Amino acid sequence: MDTKPPAPRAILVGLQLPNVDDAAHAASLEELGHLVKTLGYEVVGTLSQRRDAIGGATLLGKGRLEDLAAITGGTGVVASMAPTHKSKARERFDAAQTTDFEPPPAEADQDAPPKPDYVIVDHEISPSQIRNLEKATGAKVLDRTGVIMEIFHRHAHSREAKLQVEIARLKYIAPRLRESVSGGERQQGAGSGESDLDLERRAIRDRLAELKEQLAAIQKESDQRRSARRDQLRVALVGYTNAGKSSLMRALTGSEVLVANQLFATLDTTVRALQPEASPRVLVADTVGFIKKLPHDLVASFRSTLAEALEASLLLYVVDASDPTYLSQLDVTREVLREIGAEVVPSRLVLNKIDQVSEDDRATLRAKHPEAILLSAKQPEDVAALRETIIAFFEASMVDAQLVLPYAKQGLLGAVYENARVLSQDYDATGRIMTVRGLPAAIAKLRNALAAS
Repeated sequence: MDTKPPAPRAILVGLQLPNVDDAAHAASLEELGHLVKTLGYEVVGTLSQRRDAIGGATLLGKGRLEDLAAITGGTGVVASMAPTHKSKARERFDAAQTTDFEPPPAEADQDAPPKPDYVIVDHEISPSQIRNLEKATGAKVLDRTGVIMEIFHRHAHSREAKLQVEIARLKYIAPRLRESVSGGERQQGAGSGESDLDLERRAIRDRLAELKEQLAAIQKESDQRRSARRDQLRVALVGYTNAGKSSLMRALTGSEVLVANQLFATLDTTVRALQPEASPRVLVADTVGFIKKLPHDLVASFRSTLAEALEASLLLYVVDASDPTYLSQLDVTREVLREIGAEVVPSRLVLNKIDQVSEDDRATLRAKHPEAILLSAKQPEDVAALRETIIAFFEASMVDAQLVLPYAKQGLLGAVYENARVLSQDYDATGRIMTVRGLPAAIAKLRNALAAS
């Protein structure tokens, strides 16, 4: 018998700031709902309020906070943390006023749904705001950054990704230690809070140093692998999370990469050869997806992973064309790539999931993005056409050259076929005479290898 506990219930809270229109606000809350569902929670409702800024002790106004508390079963009041001190005379008076009478308990509404376990805010908020909301609502409170951090933590599989996520999480926790640790300890004695806080900070600093050292060793190996592939033709798939990059990766390379209809299903960069194999060989990399309000520390931690985009010869900006907010998602992708300096890499726009778009909307997309590639990763003919587009991009930069492969150096034949396309070959007394086509740098590298003693 399945005794799986029910999914935690969550209510979403969003603040609509003056520079955010209704459509963008609704889209952000919908995206937060997808993030929360990725954690395995059930979204039971949303609550919004227009505000001038993300400030105030409880974010929400008094009336809206009471509305939220009515849903969660809280009091709607932020009680003081300090205990109420009473004189001995007042305690004796209060004791004399007590009776054995207890009012009957209120009858519970048997048909009422369970109260939400979580309040999840669509912004990054301070520890004091989280604490105040928890007091007022009686529910656990998470902010958007905390949700994303938890998803990354659960989806990290490789050693490198796990280290990167832990570094980002510790950086997220560290600034929150002053309020969360020292606030209560100071009441126990002068300096005791600071002492515990110093210990916590030292532990985090030591752990961060240890993690960074381990990550540096792994990244050194990754850099060596990338260096070995430097002269190869490389394409990187970049874009918003859940835009279909992994599905397109599988279609282009025949690899068994994870394909899941959830946000951040892929955190680890996967590199595979284009299939059927091209000559010279073309490598395709699938990178971590982006999202609005992606925590800066996560971008910084995954900088080495995103180096695949920086070092690629061609970037394919993969966009979910069926999403009404695809333009803002594309802006997010471009902004993150600007942050790592990859905006200078040649690119092509790929409007994916076109099978989910009506003919009229397709015409609109073609008019708006005449240079874009419209496709569905599920359609083999679309994928084949994209493959030809990739090969044609590299062909435009290739040159023809003649190489002489001495009989004593036939061991280099594999390197020739991997880095260039052999157009024709003949033989004479010196060896194999080959007419090849490849990138100028690859041809120069082959000639140097052939000339070496």
